[in-house]
Amino acid sequence: MVDVEAVEAGSEIENEHKLRVVRRQKADALRARGVNPYPNDFRPQNNAADVHRDCGEQDGAALGATPRRYRVAGRIVANRSFGKAAFISIQDQSGRIQVYVKKDVVGADVFDAFQLCDMGDIVGVEGAAFRTKTNELTLEAREFRLLTKALRPLPEKWHGLSDVETRYRKRYVDLIANPAVRDTFVKRTLLLREMRRFLDARGFMEVETPMMHPLAGGAAARPFVTHHNTLDMDLYMRIAPELYLKRLLVGGFERVYEINRNFRNEGISTQHNPEFTMLEFYWAYANYELLIALTEEMFGELAAKVAGKTTVPFRGNEIRLEPPFRRLSIREGIREFAKLPDSVWADAGEAKAAAKARGIEVKPGATHGAVLMEIFERASEPHLVQPTFVVDFPLDVSPLSRKKESDPTLANGTSSLPLVDRFELYVAGMEMANAFSELNDPIDQRGRFEGQMAARAAGDDEAHQLDEDFLEALEIGMPPAGGEGVGIDRLAMLLTNSDSIRDVILFPLMRPQV
Repeated sequence: MVDVEAVEAGSEIENEHKLRVVRRQKADALRARGVNPYPNDFRPQNNAADVHRDCGEQDGAALGATPRRYRVAGRIVANRSFGKAAFISIQDQSGRIQVYVKKDVVGADVFDAFQLCDMGDIVGVEGAAFRTKTNELTLEAREFRLLTKALRPLPEKWHGLSDVETRYRKRYVDLIANPAVRDTFVKRTLLLREMRRFLDARGFMEVETPMMHPLAGGAAARPFVTHHNTLDMDLYMRIAPELYLKRLLVGGFERVYEINRNFRNEGISTQHNPEFTMLEFYWAYANYELLIALTEEMFGELAAKVAGKTTVPFRGNEIRLEPPFRRLSIREGIREFAKLPDSVWADAGEAKAAAKARGIEVKPGATHGAVLMEIFERASEPHLVQPTFVVDFPLDVSPLSRKKESDPTLANGTSSLPLVDRFELYVAGMEMANAFSELNDPIDQRGRFEGQMAARAAGDDEAHQLDEDFLEALEIGMPPAGGEGVGIDRLAMLLTNSDSIRDVILFPLMRPQV
C-alpha cells in the first residue's frame, strides 16, 4: 500500500504525472471489484482526540479488560506494511491515531482493497483500542472503508512542507502537512469567538453593513472599483464600515459592532493584504478615554483566552498586554525618535524640509499635519514594541474625529495645528487599532469633507469624499460617541506569534503563477 517510489528518471512534474496515472489505475481497479472510491455512507462517531482522551492513561491490560470500539475517519498520513498486516496513521481535525489493519480480522476482500490505498487517501475505521509492543495507542480495525481516493500525491517531503509560496498557494496541503498551521487558524477562530463574547457581554449588538458603497468613505485609502450593470453605476468595495455604523447610532442603536472584510487597493507586505478583517465598534455617550480603558481590558482578556497568558512572544520580544499601556503623543514621538525640535509644529516648510532630509516622499497637496505624521511613522513606529497608545493627532489628518476641546493645539505658542481626541494603538511596531471621539457636528463635518475634497483636487487620491447622505444623517442628530477599529489579522499574528499576515489568512492574495 505505498505509492510508486521508483519512478523513471525525469522531471518532478513528469514523476508526479506518473504517480497520478498509477492512482487513477488503482481507482479503476477498485471500481472493477465493486468498490466505490467515493462513498458517502460512513458516519464517524469519534475523532482521534476522543481516543487519546479516553484511553491515554490506560495500559494495555486495562484496555483489554474493558474494550470499547471507536468509529473514526481521517486521511492516511503514514504507513508501515508487513504483508498481511499494516500500521497506518490517520489524521483528522483533532489530531492523529494509529490503526492496525490485519487481513485475518478485516477479511481478504477488504484487505485487498486496502492494498490499493495510498498516502493521502481518506478512510473510515471502526475498532477497539489497544497498546502495541512499543506502548503506542492503536485502534485494531474491525471495519475499514476507503472514503476518498486521492488522485494527486501529497508533495514530496510534505511532512515538513516549508516553501512559503507553496504553503500560501496550496493552503489545503499546508493544513495537512503542518499541525502548527492548523493550530494557528483554530486560535484565530477562538479569537473571533472571544471578541464577540467580550462585546456582547457589554451590551454591544453585532450588525452587518454594505460591502459595496456608492462612495468610498470612512478611511484614507484607495478603493477597488466595480460596476453594477442594472443600475449602470460604479460602486466601491468598502474601505471601512464607519459611516454606515454611525448611521446606526443616528437610528438609535447605541452600541454596535461589525466583524467583516475591508478592501484596499494598496500594496502587499508582511502587515498588509488587500482584503483584510476588521472589528469596528461604536459606543454612544462614550469618548476616546473610555475606549482606551476598554481596549486595554479587551486585549489583555483576548490574550489570556487565546494564548493562555497576557505576556506573549512575538518577533523575538515578550509583549506585555497587561494594562496600563504607555501613552505617547505625536509631538513627543517626533521629539524622541526623530530628534526634531517642536518648531516643526509651527513651520510647515521646516516640517517638509525635515521630511525630505529623511528621504520621505511627501504626497502632492500634503498638509502640515500629514507631513508630521509621515515623519512620526518613519521615525517612531519601529520603536513602539510594547503596547503604546499614540495620541494627540493633528486635525487635518483626522477628518472624522472630534477636536480636543481641552487644548486644541497643546502648543504653548509653538503651533497653530489643532489636535483631536484620537489614538492609535501600536504593538511590535504595528498599528493594531485606531479610535477617536466621534465628530457629530454636521457643520464642522461638512467643512472637513470640503477640505478633503480640496486635497483630492490637489492630487491626494486617498482623501475622503464628501458624503451628502451621511451629512444628512448627522443633521438628524448623532449622539456623542466613541468609535474604534481593530485589525483582526494583525492581532491574530500577535497572539499566534506569526511573522506575516499571510500566515493568519487562510487564502491570501497571490500573484498568478506563470
